[in-house]
Amino acid sequence: MAKSVQNQKTIQELEAPVVDMSVDPSQFDREPGKERPMGRAYPSSRRTMPENQLFEFAEYRAQDAERTGYSNYSYWKSVWQNFLKKKPAVIMSVMFLLLFIFTFVAGVIGKYDWNMASNMDNILQGPSSEYWFGTDAVGRDYWSRCWYATRSSILLAVCVSAAQILLGLIIGLIWGYVRKLDRFFTELYNLIDNIPTIIYMTLIALMVGKTMLTMGTAMVLFGWLATARNVRNLVLMYRDREYNLASRCLGTSLWRILYRNIFPYLVSVIILRLALAIPGTIAYETTLSYLGLMSIDKPALGLLLSEARSVFPRAQHLLWFPAAIVSIITITFYLVGNAFSDACDPRNHI
Repeated sequence: MAKSVQNQKTIQELEAPVVDMSVDPSQFDREPGKERPMGRAYPSSRRTMPENQLFEFAEYRAQDAERTGYSNYSYWKSVWQNFLKKKPAVIMSVMFLLLFIFTFVAGVIGKYDWNMASNMDNILQGPSSEYWFGTDAVGRDYWSRCWYATRSSILLAVCVSAAQILLGLIIGLIWGYVRKLDRFFTELYNLIDNIPTIIYMTLIALMVGKTMLTMGTAMVLFGWLATARNVRNLVLMYRDREYNLASRCLGTSLWRILYRNIFPYLVSVIILRLALAIPGTIAYETTLSYLGLMSIDKPALGLLLSEARSVFPRAQHLLWFPAAIVSIITITFYLVGNAFSDACDPRNHI
């Protein structure tokens, strides 16, 4: 009992510092710039310094801790910086933007309106100072009609492609996440995909109508397959991650999990599919107009190419101008889509 009492320490002894933190100025090096053996700076002086002078306690400051832990990373800023490194894609995107703006300006600076009356005295004239792109088979100014058709086709392609991607995204998210609906969507996908789309479009054109609204809606209803399949495969990769399982255990709603936890991983795929769908829609509209399955009251690139079919050997300019515009749009969206998709991938961010 006496031995245990002797081993007990007082409060003052417990609070006393174990290491003597008093500073001994006599131990400081007086010549820190002096050359030492082996090229090292004053090793002997450090060896002679007491241990308590070799280290010092860092004072905690809340603001400094916040500043150290803060990251200046911004997702969309990194996306933009990575995209600007792709010079061909930047050049083509600027070219497309100027081309789209010019579709509004061309009608103002042109001499004739796109819906001018027919003039049989000026049919199939080549480019000249009076008719900059020549005239068509009924004598109308081809400059105004070509640029108006470009604007119409771009707007139609953007609307149809955006609707396709949105529908494909929603179906792909549900298809990949809800296990009970996997069989249903798989059979629906196989049913639509195993039959050529042109057959569906032909039946709809003959049974329902050939208007732009009808055929545009049909392109949306049968154009979501590729997007839904890609989204579904990605959702299967991220569906059973730990944070998604934890969200489900905590009662998080289905749509919140899809939007918050899974959707950010799909941005690059969505942008790539959208960039490829726009020129694809223009090409499809051109094909339908060329085959006579789509009746368009106003000029569109597909309609102009279809009209140029019968007079191509005599009036080649009716084909070259719209074909060149379609080529520029297709190449632009291919390069821009791939570059922007790579820039949206967080693995490419530094």
